[in-house]
Amino acid sequence: MQPAQAKSVLPVVLLGCGGVGRHLLRHIVSCRPLHANQGVAIRVVGVADSSSLLVADDVRASGLDDALLSDLCAAKSAGSPLSSLLARGHCQVFNKPEAMGKVIDAATMLGRTTGLVLVDCSATNDTVALLTDAVNHGCCVVLANKKPLTCAYEDYQKLTSNFRQIRFESTVGAGLPVIASVTRIIASGDPISRIVGSLSGTLGYVMSELEDGKKFSEVVKTAKSLGYTEPDPRDDLSGTDVARKALILARLLGKQISMEDINVESLYPSELGPEVMSTTEFLESGSPQLDERIEERVKAASLRGNVLRYVGVIGNTGCQVGLQEVPKDSALGRLRGSDNVVEIYSRCYESSPLVIQGAGAGNDTTAAGVLADIVDLQDLFQKRA
Repeated sequence: MQPAQAKSVLPVVLLGCGGVGRHLLRHIVSCRPLHANQGVAIRVVGVADSSSLLVADDVRASGLDDALLSDLCAAKSAGSPLSSLLARGHCQVFNKPEAMGKVIDAATMLGRTTGLVLVDCSATNDTVALLTDAVNHGCCVVLANKKPLTCAYEDYQKLTSNFRQIRFESTVGAGLPVIASVTRIIASGDPISRIVGSLSGTLGYVMSELEDGKKFSEVVKTAKSLGYTEPDPRDDLSGTDVARKALILARLLGKQISMEDINVESLYPSELGPEVMSTTEFLESGSPQLDERIEERVKAASLRGNVLRYVGVIGNTGCQVGLQEVPKDSALGRLRGSDNVVEIYSRCYESSPLVIQGAGAGNDTTAAGVLADIVDLQDLFQKRA
C-alpha cells in the first residue's frame, strides 16, 4: 500500500522470480514501514518469469498488492505458473513473446512520466536489448544478473550510456559494498591500481577446506550437499562466474575488455567437462582424478608459508582469474568458509589496501543488496512523485 506521505514513488517491474527475485519481493513487503518512514514507496507493477509476465491492470495508477505478491512467491516456490494468480483479479498475464513487448510498453509509458525501475534478477543473456531500450526511454535499471554487464563491449556501452540510471551492486558481492566503494574512490580522484578478490563463496569454501588436508573431491561433494554450488559444481569450478565479476570491476575501472580477454584457470580439464561426463560421473570418478595434483599445490604453498586462494586480479597489466598463493596472514589468507573478500589498492590505499569482507552469496543477502539499490534511486523519482 502506497503511503500518503511518500516523497518518492518507485514503480518496479521485476524480471526473474527465482530465489533472488522471490526474496526481493518478500523484502519489499516486509520493509513497507521502514520505507514509509523514509518517504519512499516501492510499487511493484509487474513480475516476469521465463515464460510470462504478470502485470497490474493499470500500471500508471496502482501496483500488485502485497497479498498478491506473497501469493506469487508461494506459487513460484511450488512451481506454479504466474497464470495461476489471475483469479485474484486486478492483474493480467501475457505469455512470451508478447510479454516482453508489454514490458517495453510499460517502460515507454512510465519512463517519461512517473519513471520505472526495471529490476533484472534473472540469469539469462536475453535481457540486454530490453534493458537498453528501457534506459533509452528514461527508465532506471537495477541488476543482480551479471550477464548484461558482461556482454559484448559495444552493447555494454549502450546499456551504461546513462550511468546514473543504473545500479548493480549485487552483481559482484551480493550485499557487500564493493561497487559503491570502487565508485567513491574513483570519484575522489584517487586512481585504483589493482583489485584482488576472492569473489566466489563456493570456491572460497573449497580452498579454505583444502588447508585442513581434505581431498578436493570430498570437499566438492560436501560443498554441493551444503547447497554452496550450482547443481553441476563445474559451473563454479570453471571460474566463469568469477571471471564475470572481475570483468564488471575491470569495466568499472575503464578497461575496454571482454570475457575473451580474461585469462581464466579452470579447476578441471576439458576431458572432465559436461560434454564428456555427467555431474554424477564427475563427482564419483572425475573429481578424484584431481585430488593428487591439487594436494601437491596446497602443500607447495604451505611450505612457502602461503595458502591457495581462487582469486580475480584486475590490474594495469590485465585481468586474470585462477589459483594464487597468498600469505597466510593476509586478508585473503585468513578467509574461511564461504565469505567473499576484496582488496582495493590505490594511491591512498597502496601499502594498506581497503578490505571489504563478508557474506558474498545467498539469495537473501543478494536480494537485500538489490533492494538497497532500488531505494538508492529515490532521488531520481522525487520530482515525479
